[in-house]
Parts: sequence; C-alpha cells; structure tokens
Amino acid sequence: MSKGDKAAEIRRLMATEGPAIEENTKGFNRNRREAVSKLENYEELRTRTREIKEDAIDRLPELLDQLRDAVEANGGHLYIADDADDANRYIRDVAAEQDAERAVKSKSMTTEELEVNDALQADGVDVVETDLGEWVVQLADETPSHLIAPAIHRSQESIAELFKQQFDPADPPETAGELTMFAREKLGERIRDADIGMTGANFITADSGTMALVTSEGNARKCAVAPDTHIAVAGVEKVIPSTDDLSPFLELLARSGTGQDLTAYVSLLTPPVDSPTLDFDDDETPLSERDSDREFHLVLVDNGRMAMREDDQLRETLYCIRCGQCANSCANFQHVGGHAFGGETYSGGIGTGWEAGIEGLDTAAEFNDFCTGCSRCVNGCPTKIDIPWINTVVRDRVNRGEKPEGYDFLVEGLTPDEEPGGLDLDKRLFGNFETLAKLGSATAPVSNWIADAGPARWALERVAGVDARRDLPEFQRETLVDWFENRVSTVSDPTREVVLYPDVYTNHVQVERGKAAVRALEALGVSVRIPSVRSSGRAPLSQGMIATAEDHAHDVYGGLAEHIDAGRDVVVIEPSDLAMFDREYERFLPEASAERLQEHSYEILEYVYGLLENGADADALRSGDGHEVAYHAHCQQRTLGLEAHTEAVLEDLGYDVLTSDVECCGMAGSFGYKDTYYELSMDVGDDLAEQFSTAEARDRTVVASGTSCLEQLDALLSRPSTHPVELIAP
Repeated sequence: MSKGDKAAEIRRLMATEGPAIEENTKGFNRNRREAVSKLENYEELRTRTREIKEDAIDRLPELLDQLRDAVEANGGHLYIADDADDANRYIRDVAAEQDAERAVKSKSMTTEELEVNDALQADGVDVVETDLGEWVVQLADETPSHLIAPAIHRSQESIAELFKQQFDPADPPETAGELTMFAREKLGERIRDADIGMTGANFITADSGTMALVTSEGNARKCAVAPDTHIAVAGVEKVIPSTDDLSPFLELLARSGTGQDLTAYVSLLTPPVDSPTLDFDDDETPLSERDSDREFHLVLVDNGRMAMREDDQLRETLYCIRCGQCANSCANFQHVGGHAFGGETYSGGIGTGWEAGIEGLDTAAEFNDFCTGCSRCVNGCPTKIDIPWINTVVRDRVNRGEKPEGYDFLVEGLTPDEEPGGLDLDKRLFGNFETLAKLGSATAPVSNWIADAGPARWALERVAGVDARRDLPEFQRETLVDWFENRVSTVSDPTREVVLYPDVYTNHVQVERGKAAVRALEALGVSVRIPSVRSSGRAPLSQGMIATAEDHAHDVYGGLAEHIDAGRDVVVIEPSDLAMFDREYERFLPEASAERLQEHSYEILEYVYGLLENGADADALRSGDGHEVAYHAHCQQRTLGLEAHTEAVLEDLGYDVLTSDVECCGMAGSFGYKDTYYELSMDVGDDLAEQFSTAEARDRTVVASGTSCLEQLDALLSRPSTHPVELIAP
C-alpha cells in the first residue's frame, strides 16, 4: 500500500470506526485505572506473573512433555502442530472422523491466526462463532479489530442493522438487551446442533492438563461440553507450570483488559470432562443414564513461537496474555483500531511482535509505525513487557531489509549514522535531526527562510514525507551552549552543582527555554554547567535506528560521566530524553554505567521541587499570584511518574493549575510531521484541544512539559503555549 493510500485508509477508519473504538477503549481505560487502584499488591502481582511466564518459556519443552502425560492420562489427545497448515490438517481429520456437519467456536485469536474457519468450511463444515463480538464480525465478513473485543469498531445501531439484514426478524432487536437476547437464541440453536465444540485456552497447566477459559459470556463452556467432541486450540506459550500459578493471572487479566475485577465467566476444565453427553432431542432419558464417553483434542501451535523463544529481542512477546491493555492505552489505536493498527491477526502495541514472529517482517511493517514509543502501555502491561522496545526492534529489522529508494544521494555526508543504505529517507531525515539542527543553527536565519519557502516544503513532502501543513522548527543562530559559554554564573556560593543537559530542541530551537532553566536553577542557589554533548539518541531510536541510538548513548554517557564523578546532578528539560536515560540506556550501556546515570538524572521541575522541599527560597522564583494555567504532562513524564512534581511546584508558587486528563497530544515527536499520519496526529490532538477550549480552560495560559506537546498545542490552539520552567524563572 502506498503512503497516499495508507493515509486515505486512515482517514476512512477515523471516520467510520474511530468513534466507537475511542468510546470503548477509553471506557476500558477508565475502568482499568479504577480496578487497579483497588489492588494494594498490583505491582507484586505483575512481578509474579512476569516470573511465572519467564520460567514457563524457559522450561517450555519440559512443560510440554509434562502436559502431554497429563492430557493422555486424562483420556485426551495432545497434538503439537508445526504451523497453520499442520494444525488445520489435524483439526480437519478430527472433524472428518466425527462426520461433523457443524462446529461451534468460542473466541480464539489463535484459530483466527490459523484461519481454521476457512479450512473447515472448505470441507463443508458449518463453522459458527458463538462469542457475540466474533459472531458479529463473522456475519459482517470482517476481521476482529481488537484482541479481546472483536467488534469494538461497531456501534449498537450498526449491529442492529446487521442483524436485520441477515435475519429479517419480524420484530427487529434494537436495544443492547434485545440484541443480546436475539443473539443468545440464535446461537443457542446452533450450539445444540453442533457436532464439535472448539475453544481457545487462556492458560493450560502442565501439571494436570487443566485449561482456564476466561470470557465475558458463557458460550465458551457450552462449546466445551455441549458437543461430544471438544477441540481446544492454543499457542504453545499458553502453558504454565501448575494450577497454583493461575491466581495472579486471573487477578490481572480482566482488570488489565476491561477493568472488571473478575471476568464474568472463569472456567477451569480438565478435559475430557467427566459429564454425560447431551442429546437435545431426547428429553426423557435421565442424565445419570447417559453415556459419558467424550473425546478431547488439545492442539498446541508452534507457528514461529519456538523461534521467537530463541530470539532475545522477540522472546518477551511470548509473555503476552492477550489482555488488550496495550491497545486500549494507545492514543493512535483509540482513533483507528486494529484494522489499521494491526496485521493478519494481532493488533495494538504487542501486535507487531506477534506478527513479526508468526507472519514475518513484511506484515509487521505495515502497521509498526503506529507505535510511537510513547510508553503509555508499559506500566499497564500485566507481565511487564517492554512493548515499545519490541516495536523498535521490529522497526530496525524492517529498516535493514528495505531496498534503496534512490534518494540516498540527497543526504550523503549529512547523516553520520550507523545504518545501512536504503533506509527510508523520512526515517533517515528524522533520525539525524541533530545534524539538521546543527546545520540549521549555523546558517540561521537563512536556513529557516529557505526551509519554509514553497519549493522546499513541496520537496520535503514529496521526497521525505514531511507534511506541508505542519510548521517547521525555527533554528536559532546562537545555541544554548554558545550562549552559556559567553556568560558568567550569577551564583557565588552554590549549594549544589548541576550539569544541564542540552537536548537538541532546547539547544537549537527553544533556546529561551534553556535560558529560563538556567535562571531558575541559579535563583535557587545552584551552579549550572552546560556541556557540548551529543543528543540522547531518542530521534534515531524512534525511527528504529538502534545502532545509531546506541552510538549516541555511549557518547552521551562519556560526556556526562566526568560531571557525575565530580558530584554534579544531571538535569534534563525534555522528558523523552530523561526516559531514554532511565529505560533504553539499560540496553546500551554497561549495567553500572546505566545505573549511575539513572540515579543522578532529574527532570527540571522534579529537581526544582526537590530543591524547594529541601529549603530553597521559593520567593526567588516568579510567583503565580493566582495566575490560571492549563497544564498538559508529556506521555513519558507520566510513565516516569513525574507530572505531580510540576503541578506541586506551580501550585506552591501560587499558580491556579488545571491539569489535563487527556493522556496524549498526538504529536509524538516526528510522527506528527509525517504526511501519512498528520491527520491522525491532529485527530488525537483534538481531544486535548477540546479540553483546553472549555469555559474553564480557554482563558488560561497553556503549559506543557514536552517539546512535541508544545508544538502540537501551538498547532491546535489560537494561543501560544509555554514550558513550565519559563513560567517560574525570574
């Protein structure tokens, strides 16, 4: 799909499916936050689930052997399929042996992955989905748009219209209750007539062969016990050691996905179940006199998973319990859903890892760029998967497999990166923003005039995909580092010493913000130094340029280590750079080096807060005197848990603070600049613009902590925004 076609498809989905997806995912998020807040041991549970999954994947071959013994001892059959064709062949053989005319299925993403329905229908078997959402999707001939809510993209009205078209009922159902009862009646008939019941499995315990089915409806257990033959299909990663390990997963699965304390139906089955077979046409024979000869087949699927297990970077994907939290928490997913932010089967943040491991990089590449690395999903993942890192790894691998587009000559000599030739020009451009910034400052203001001229904007959009509707940064001739070298410190007897990290934007574009940070720190008795040091590597990392980002990390640490050795704290203005120090540098630096930088690095308002708490004179900063501000915290600042420091400082200084509860501005660094995603970026940002345009907020000074947020707010609103340090600096 071309970039133009992709942008058009995004527009279509934003208009047709976006409203329903946004309403439902945001509802899940609100419920999740409330449900999690009631769990005093939430983090302990996350740690425990992570440990169990790590252990299970480590010992997977051993657990599979143990599970086989348990299933066969129970009287069932276990088949481990190499791939989709192998799994479907086995399932078709079972259906043929049973002379099956109908199979009923509960919700199962693994069977979606295998395309089981198509395989059985090719043999003349009528396959009916019994999960309401899956049934709706099946009737509409669509694919699921969410891991746990397949029809999340459909409104109640559209489902009512679908039922009317499909069944032409005498009294068409309209309300949610009527639609549910209508579906219950229709599906009940099909379950009664089924020859085979198929289910997935949320978890399978190796010690006993027990399956856990976690659903919002009761049809999964009906599919398991109403027909005489039960086929369960699951990926090999669903195996955990024992039934004792189920508890933390059951505590977190529903809370993470839908915000329920516990899903409506939790079924623990050790099949084949020891219950009488059912004959719905015979209402006279007592159940006690019926045969209990049931047949059970557990089909476990590899389909790339064992290779993922051996892949140090994709291995974490196998810890996923498919709760859908990463999709719910993602602003881009909220506006387009899994039909854009998804592959053949799996969607949302974790979908990239699954699709890369199962379908291959080509499929993952189609939607990988929707993940902006904002890290909003990280703190909510029940098994602590670093989902942004997986997306970055996949992006890096996609980059290295691309063929040259023929534009590399345009940037030769301007891109001191570690990447191979053929990288998409837009990624190479944004990944080397530091180089552009240096060139822009050295030739400003001429560079700004040229860049903003019509021919240049046309060329940037045509060649590098930089949307012409987006204002470009204006480079300053005098950088922050240059300015600082030509001044004398105003602190004669400092209480502390800091090294202020000059991120690219502060150094080359938002220089006044850096000057304000210096004034604020010096007013509080802190001696400041600003070294000439390389960019953090956030820009190349966002483009999947991992080798380049790692090169930056080593240079940055080398430039800051001497200051840390001298007892100076590192103060960072841009939250995404602090997040880089705190998270990604763990992967790039020796453990001791990464820990030293983490321990000595602070966000600017976090540092000011600490100074004030330890006795610094607040009167040295600019007083608010009741001045009203509307404040928006940066995504990664929230992930780090630092937004409260900014609020506290502003309030302590007398500002009247209204904090946005919109979690994402939509800009996400370079994402909002790209013509493919510009309209999605602005659509996400509309939520923030709307909140800051209410009667309560519209006359307030707009304040934001992140560069991207400030750029987006300036584009969305008719009044300028400012960084909080500029508000408080004397």
